[in-house]
Amino acid sequence: MIALETGVVSDPDKDVFKWDGVVRSIAAWNKDHTMRSAIAASAVPVYQEIARRIGQERMQKYVDLFEYGNRDIGGGIDQFWLTGDLRIDPVQQVDFVDRLRRGVLPVSKRSQDLARDILPVTKVGDSLIRAKSGLLGAETGNPSLGWMVGWAEKGSERCVFALNMDCVEPAHIPARMTVTQQCLVDIGAI
Repeated sequence: MIALETGVVSDPDKDVFKWDGVVRSIAAWNKDHTMRSAIAASAVPVYQEIARRIGQERMQKYVDLFEYGNRDIGGGIDQFWLTGDLRIDPVQQVDFVDRLRRGVLPVSKRSQDLARDILPVTKVGDSLIRAKSGLLGAETGNPSLGWMVGWAEKGSERCVFALNMDCVEPAHIPARMTVTQQCLVDIGAI
């Protein structure tokens, strides 16, 4: 959303981030990406390039405006959310995602609309789940903590969620969405 708001990305489907040629362990990262395809593939190298283009000053401004987690982007402009100092707990994630869902973040309607639009969507019966996955350590090949944050839509009802789970075994990684769906079924959100 910061990339869209600052103009670092003008169109999430047309602006292309060229692959740097470095072969990484996650095959989906080893190609050119648009912002939309990078979000779908969780392509960390693209996020890192976007963060470098945004720069420290603008990044800090928006992290503060969003009241995002502990707001600490120390540890490097292209590392602060990976191995740096940024921390956010599930309650803070739910708050942020809900503000995005409702379109009340302190950025333009366009940036929020586009950010919502590029979130991956999973259809479950007559319900939709709009969510972003994450995996701590994916970029180093040593995953440890996985998450899924987003919201479920069932008719006019919305349920915002944040799921964190240990992902130390390869089988745990795809289970993030399975566990999310089961939890949402259990509470009647889908």
